[in-house]
Order: sequence, then structure tokens, then C-alpha cells
Amino acid sequence: MPGVTPAPARSGVVVEIGGVPIRLCADDSGFLNMLQSRYTGFVAPSAPARFEFEINLTSPGSASVDEDVSVKWDSGRWFMERGDFRAEWNPKTARGKIRQAAYPYALDSVLRIVHSLLLAEDGSFLLHASSAVRSGRAFLFTGVSGAGKTTMMRLAPPDATLLTDEISYVKRHGEEFEAFGTPFAGELGRPGENLRAPIAAVYLLAKGQKNKLEPLRSGDAARALLANILFFAQDRALVRAVFEAACQFASRVPVQRLTFVPDARVWELIG
Repeated sequence: MPGVTPAPARSGVVVEIGGVPIRLCADDSGFLNMLQSRYTGFVAPSAPARFEFEINLTSPGSASVDEDVSVKWDSGRWFMERGDFRAEWNPKTARGKIRQAAYPYALDSVLRIVHSLLLAEDGSFLLHASSAVRSGRAFLFTGVSGAGKTTMMRLAPPDATLLTDEISYVKRHGEEFEAFGTPFAGELGRPGENLRAPIAAVYLLAKGQKNKLEPLRSGDAARALLANILFFAQDRALVRAVFEAACQFASRVPVQRLTFVPDARVWELIG
């Protein structure tokens, strides 16, 4: 239209996790530079984005990350909210909006929620677990807070490659499950490597007086997995899909209880 200047295109960073490239757009170059740094190893400039989110930054205020997360489906869109962010996402148009302060924790949470929804539709899930690749196979370590997920990564031998010490990305391919590296860091304070490997085993951690492995029956294994799967949506069909994914996983991948002493020798039991 004559006399009207078109709005400038927003700059963006494409972050690819689990093979899903998502473009994150914002007007603030400093914020985008921070994203480039935070998601090092997972930035894919040349990848065609599968989804795009427009980020509008707000002042920090008194928003709290301790508030409960709300994830609801309404009128063809997902609505996600916590004290420090509000977001909406239309999977059909592949577009979304995020309103948050200029720090990374809110965006980390939105990305986790989006990926958890995508994975649930595909018989896959995010697991609160550390994981590493050794000899071409992935090993996952899960359990309650303080059980030793990060400790196992600190004790890992030099030939083990970190996938994550916080959130494991579990994706189904036919009859096989693979683990992908994620940039979501826990106590180690560093992202995992951006690679993938078939999952050899999952270990349910508990600290004890000696190193010991105990196999779990598939029903007990599924319950242990469900207690540590990250899923927030109030959607009956997807909740059922996550339940079925955990049961399928437990029937195909060995899940064992690992009681251990915090010593590098525990890795002699793994593999």
C-alpha cells in the first residue's frame, strides 16, 4: 500500500532438538545472541524450521518459576502458562507466540512442553533422566530428585559421551527407541552433545552401601518410567498415549534398579 512502510522481518534463531527445528524470533539482538550461546551445538541456521515462535519480551517483574504449569487445548491451539511466561501454539499453522522476560528459563520450559506434545503423538516422551552414549549405545539414569542422575554423569568414564544430565529425549523408531542429546542442562551446567543412539537400558537409581543390579518386571518398570516422564497437558487422549508409550518402552528396553555407591566403579555394571 503506498505510504505504508512494511514491518521489518524479525530476526530468529533455529534450534533443533530431537530432529525438530524450531525458529525463535525476536526483535532484541542481545536476547538472540544469548539464545545462540545457550543452545550451542543445537543451533541449525540452514535447517528449514518446522515451527516458528514469535517472542515478545517483558520486564522481569515478580514472575515466579515456582507456579504450576498450565497446558490446555482450546479452539485449535495449545495455551501454555506459568508465572514467568504465556504462550500459544497452533500446530496446524506451525506458528506460535511467547510472552516472557528476557531470560532463558521460561523459553526452556516452553520448548520442553512443545516437544513433550510432539513426542506424545509419536509414542515417545521426555524423561527426567541423565543419559550418555558408550560404544554406540545410550544408557539412561532416572529416579527421584537426589537419586544420583548427575552423579552418574560425573562418574562416567572418558569414553562415555554426555547426552544430558537433566532431560532425556526418548524417541520411538519402529520397534526401537533412541535417545537424543538435549541442551537442557542440570547441575553440570553444560548441554549434552547433539547426537543420537539406540537405548540399551534404563537404570532406576538408588544410593546404597554396595553396587547392585536388580531387573524390574515390565509393569514395575512402566510405573517407574511414568513417575519420571515430563508431561503437563490436560488432554485425555495424549495422557493415554504417554501411558501406552511407557508400557511399550518397558516391554522392549531393559529397565533395572541400580543401587550404587558414588564411585566410578559403578560403571563396571553398566553395558
